[in-house]
Amino acid sequence: MTVTAPQPGSVTMFTTTWCGYCRNLKKQMTSAGIAFTEIDIEQTPDAARLVAEVNDGNEVVPTVLFTDGTTATNPSLSEVRKRLEA
Repeated sequence: MTVTAPQPGSVTMFTTTWCGYCRNLKKQMTSAGIAFTEIDIEQTPDAARLVAEVNDGNEVVPTVLFTDGTTATNPSLSEVRKRLEA
């Protein structure tokens, strides 16, 4: 799977359908007007592998990919905002 960095001002969020933390962060980002692309790691080939690579072998969601290519695991809305402003 090839994932390109998101457009400036947006993020890519790796999720699953059953993840409560994912649903919560999606609602918060939507309310805050933060654009995101969602990738379900159970439905997208190799997405789980990419998430595991950045999380010490664990398929932890939500994992958020920022425009600079860095990631955050289960970040708060505050952290997402700060990293987008940087």
